[in-house]
Amino acid sequence: NNACERDLRPAVVQRKVTNGYRAMWAAKGEADVRTVVATAALKTKATPFATLLTTITA
Repeated sequence: NNACERDLRPAVVQRKVTNGYRAMWAAKGEADVRTVVATAALKTKATPFATLLTTITA
């Protein structure tokens, strides 16, 4: 339970700081990026930049 809350904290802080999203596509995009980066970190220990670069160029 504590690990799940730690994983969610950056998304919650970002949402509070920016006062949320005005468009649903922006919220979904943020969730997609966070999911890809978090999954890659668990599976490959890759850096977020390398993960995003690989995903975008695929």
